[in-house]
Amino acid sequence: MNLLAPVPNDAPTILRKSAVYSILDEICRDLELSETQLADAKTSYEAVADWLSGSTNPVLRDLRLYAHGSTGLGTSVKPLGREDFDVDVICLVNGFSAAGSPAELKRLIGERLRENARYASMLEEKKRCWRLNYAREFHLDVSPTIINVKCANGGELVPDKKLREWKPTNPSGYKALFETRARLQPRLHEQKKAYANDRAEVVPFPTQMTGKGILRRTVQLLKRHRDTHFQHVTEEVAPISIVITTLAARAYEYCIGMFTFDTELDVLVAVVRMMPHFIEKRGVGGRIEFWVPNETTVGENFADRWNTEPARVKAFYEWHGKALADFEKAAAMEGIDRISLVLEASLGSVVRRVMDRRTDAITSARGAGKLFVGTTGGLSLSGTSSSAVPRNTHFGD
Repeated sequence: MNLLAPVPNDAPTILRKSAVYSILDEICRDLELSETQLADAKTSYEAVADWLSGSTNPVLRDLRLYAHGSTGLGTSVKPLGREDFDVDVICLVNGFSAAGSPAELKRLIGERLRENARYASMLEEKKRCWRLNYAREFHLDVSPTIINVKCANGGELVPDKKLREWKPTNPSGYKALFETRARLQPRLHEQKKAYANDRAEVVPFPTQMTGKGILRRTVQLLKRHRDTHFQHVTEEVAPISIVITTLAARAYEYCIGMFTFDTELDVLVAVVRMMPHFIEKRGVGGRIEFWVPNETTVGENFADRWNTEPARVKAFYEWHGKALADFEKAAAMEGIDRISLVLEASLGSVVRRVMDRRTDAITSARGAGKLFVGTTGGLSLSGTSSSAVPRNTHFGD
């Protein structure tokens, strides 16, 4: 359902919205880590796992390293203002119990990493994890965890920031639930299906839409919007990715179950609109606390800092209102130039890169006589039931 830009101003609303969504999809593909980058990161953390498990310390002999966070969920976006990207890695140590000290487990992992000359030169200690900096490429944040025997869902325990106690978490369970939600498909009105059939001849160009799905694309776009919105804010108040991801996933599941939509763009806007409804307010100790819980374990609150840093609450709601307004504006806007301006203001220079590529692709296809107008006004690379677009020699003939 990807359409070649530009779209005529008088195109049917459904066709226009589908074209806007195809632009957003291409923006996400531009922002994603390349297959080479992901493969390099995977090779690196597997090598780290081999090194750690090769320790003579029996505690580290039985462990498992796996990617979590954005990399594990497939929702990564390139960072603004720097070249390296984050790869969050869990180091699950099966031979360490909750009776042991979180600080001790972190120390053991750090000591083992320092025994490797290469890792020692890259190592940076963080509050509750170890960071390996691969210059100008990416950095691995290795977080130690142990098994949470009290969690029925196979959860884990992670050190708190002061390394004094264990806190519940469940990266594997979270990923499984997210993937289940991401596989849900929206119901589309019959009118949309009719246009989809007509557009079977409108070949996605210059690249095919991927199988990421609407939920992952929504998360990626929201994260990019957040990064742009807070780019020049000096305070550390921007919503963290796990809060955005969790609220979007819950809102997506709700919207898919409750509504029927015209286009994928309508799904995206509905999901963004519903996100705040899944922020819980709980009475704790005579006061109200904000909760965005990890549904796969008991006691993990992704919004825990909201309850000690009120500026984060204000920042979230202000950013969310802006994000919703921007995506609603893009959905209602007509004219590719105006749509581009709206998107560029909220998502940054990536929009110009994408639109320039599309313009170049159209120009190239037209010059080669391979550009056609479909029956609904979309541009196509297939001549079946389409009219050829004449070459433009720019000489006025």
